[in-house]
Amino acid sequence: MKKLLLAFLLLATNILLFATSAAAQAEQPEMADAMRSNGKIYVVVVVCLIILFGLIGYVIRIDRKLSKLEKQTRD
Repeated sequence: MKKLLLAFLLLATNILLFATSAAAQAEQPEMADAMRSNGKIYVVVVVCLIILFGLIGYVIRIDRKLSKLEKQTRD
């Protein structure tokens, strides 16, 4: 229980630190504007989506394999 609480507190601290640094930099996101004007922001979005879908597919595949192994061990 202590480990779970510690992990939650660390996560909350990390999120708060990220939010404060993001708020401080919210005035001029120069890199995002430059990438958007060049059309490269879409490449970044596509790459992030490919990675996300790959991870989701990997998790689904592992879940199916584990379910199959659990079913075999019960029989």
